[in-house]
Amino acid sequence: MTTTSPSPAVTPLAAAPLTAHDLTGKRRIAFASYVDENYLPGFLVLLRSLALSNPSVCEDFVVLYDDLRPGSIAKIRDLHPRIVLRRVDTEHYDSYKKGDQDNYLVRKAYFILDVFRLREYDTVITLDTDMVVLGDLGELLKLREGLAAVSQFFYGQHKLNSGLLVIQREYLSDEFCAKLDATGRSGDYELDKHDQGILNAVLDGDFVRLDPRYNFVKRRLSGDLPVPEDTAILHFTGRHKPWQGGEAGYSQAEDRWREFDLSDADFHAEYLSRPGGLHHDLLVHFGTPHVARTGDVEVARKVAAAHISAGDYQDAVDVMSSVRIPLDEAWPHEVFGHALMSVSRYDEARTQLLLATAAPNRAATAYARLAQMAWVHGDNSGALKYATSGMSVDITHRSSRLWAQRASAVPAQEQGSADDQLAHVAFYMDRQGNAGDKLLPESVRLAFGPDVTSRRWHQVHAHRLFDESALQRVNRRRGLVIGGGGLFIPDTMPNGNSAWQWNVPDDLLNGIDVPIAVFAVGFNAFDGQSYRAGRFRESLRLLVEKSSFFGLRNHGSIEKVRAMLPSHLHDKVRFQPCPTTVMRQLVTGWQDPAERDDTILINAAYDRAGLRFGHDYGYFLSQMAQAVRDLGKLAEVRCVAHSLDDEKIVFDLRREHGISMPVIPMYDFDNDEIRDLYARTKLVIGMRGHAGMIPFGVGTPIISLISHPKMAYFLRDIERPEWGVSVHDRHLAARLVERAGDLLADHAATVADVHGRQQELWKTTEANAADLRVILGG
Repeated sequence: MTTTSPSPAVTPLAAAPLTAHDLTGKRRIAFASYVDENYLPGFLVLLRSLALSNPSVCEDFVVLYDDLRPGSIAKIRDLHPRIVLRRVDTEHYDSYKKGDQDNYLVRKAYFILDVFRLREYDTVITLDTDMVVLGDLGELLKLREGLAAVSQFFYGQHKLNSGLLVIQREYLSDEFCAKLDATGRSGDYELDKHDQGILNAVLDGDFVRLDPRYNFVKRRLSGDLPVPEDTAILHFTGRHKPWQGGEAGYSQAEDRWREFDLSDADFHAEYLSRPGGLHHDLLVHFGTPHVARTGDVEVARKVAAAHISAGDYQDAVDVMSSVRIPLDEAWPHEVFGHALMSVSRYDEARTQLLLATAAPNRAATAYARLAQMAWVHGDNSGALKYATSGMSVDITHRSSRLWAQRASAVPAQEQGSADDQLAHVAFYMDRQGNAGDKLLPESVRLAFGPDVTSRRWHQVHAHRLFDESALQRVNRRRGLVIGGGGLFIPDTMPNGNSAWQWNVPDDLLNGIDVPIAVFAVGFNAFDGQSYRAGRFRESLRLLVEKSSFFGLRNHGSIEKVRAMLPSHLHDKVRFQPCPTTVMRQLVTGWQDPAERDDTILINAAYDRAGLRFGHDYGYFLSQMAQAVRDLGKLAEVRCVAHSLDDEKIVFDLRREHGISMPVIPMYDFDNDEIRDLYARTKLVIGMRGHAGMIPFGVGTPIISLISHPKMAYFLRDIERPEWGVSVHDRHLAARLVERAGDLLADHAATVADVHGRQQELWKTTEANAADLRVILGG
């Protein structure tokens, strides 16, 4: 099969490789402590208390140390899945003018200063090893500015107390470290067991005051007073520590410490019994040894469900395979079935899911998964039967209703001859599905010609199993086009055959003997999401080898995919913009609107919200409330919902901030209506990828709310990174309003700039089209 080399017209934009964090601006948060052998028992209790008091929180924990033994490090790692070890630079502090160097508290006061030398994080929270966490630390995780601490109890508001610091990015800097070093060398500070002398001298009282409950010192409980109920962090200041025998007069406080002095088995059991949401990493870290030790089926189910939510499907299968599930335990059977179908062990999955249908509270979900599997295998009648059974159990069950609709849909009658058709692998969206994904298959086809009907195209749904009969149908066509959209993502419709969205086994992919063109596909992993399966890399490599054209829709995707391929395949990966970004050039007879509506459309996305927002959703919502108020002075602000879930921002703004916006249900629109609405508005502020690319493609100015790297990838490609603002930006509302004002101030010039940027993408598309005509013919 002949291949062509990339055209010179598609030379990538020169730019240094950026991490996902660089692109999204998502805050990186870490806890940190200085730990030595003497205080190791206290630190182990601190770790347990953090997990038990904040079971949904798991950030990196930086351990600063200089003398920990390997066995001690192993104990620490057993209690936290994200330990980062950093040896302190003890020699660095030799130049400091200081007092009693043998005093542990004095040495610790120096060594904890190493926390200010961390550069990987935006927020660092220090915790002393003689603390226990008793309450919710959510408010600390949401802090975004300054250096926050509790004022000293004994010495007044001017000095901060040691132990708990919440340090933001501006203090984790060379400049601030230089101030600390200069003060340390000058000796112009007081350092004793009560304070952070050097830090207090530098800050001179300039810090954010936290409520004392976040660093409640033991001395406040003298006389054996009880610990106040609202205490979040209890600090055992003084020389006598609970693990060393304690001190008279503080028995109630020390009882609280002993609540967390547990064996590993008791600690695991205690954590796993916590109500509410357990963090995926902690659940897996503590649940896996618990299941191995006890064979606990319910915990195995929780661990497997956590693996599934993270896309670790084989791990979910492994943990469920390790336990004996009683026949009448429906929920574990359902989760096991879900895991098995996600790795394409369909027959085994069917058995597990049928067992799960016996329980009314799990039956609807089990039937929906059975319907999904039947549909994947092309068995529409079987899918409809299972979906109907699911609705008979729960008439409101959304997933069962979806599969019933898919199974009962009448496929379009193909009109053309096979010789004249291209096969087209894509994700074909359901009615009321994501508007951007609904428009994509047609947009890809328009890039190959004006006829997007079955006269020229043979539809292959990416999510259906590509079997021998599908292979024969494709090989009768004159070529195969794969795209568009973010098909390289592991968890939208998981399968074990390819580990990306097209459910194609290697042997059948290898059996395709017509030219293959991968067209404008995206690598869609979120910041914090990764492809762990070697299966994906193997399938990807085979796909690139087989393809005559392999075009990805942004240079960020190109970088990611090339990193997974052997070097000899790198040059085959080229740039092909998403066809939605050049829509004006593709639609026959396109006319730009003579007038535009005086509107600004806002779109927000909520799939994988934890990966999008981290701890900052409340902040994002308050900033959007202010932005909507201020943008309303420029034009009417409306919410445009690509999917039903996108309407959440309207409900949350009304409930939390009293802000109302009309909603445009774009998920109900056909493709012409989608294009028309975006062409007639003045500005779109969107979080979904295609809430940026589609309006741009029809000539409308955009601002991207960046919560996913792909948004920044696109803006880099069009050389307009200033058209994006991170959802984590400290001044989100102000930046949105300022940039919106700039774009609207001379709207004609802004539209002309959009057209100019689009023209560059069109040149690339035209150059690729010339190569594709040679490859595919016609």
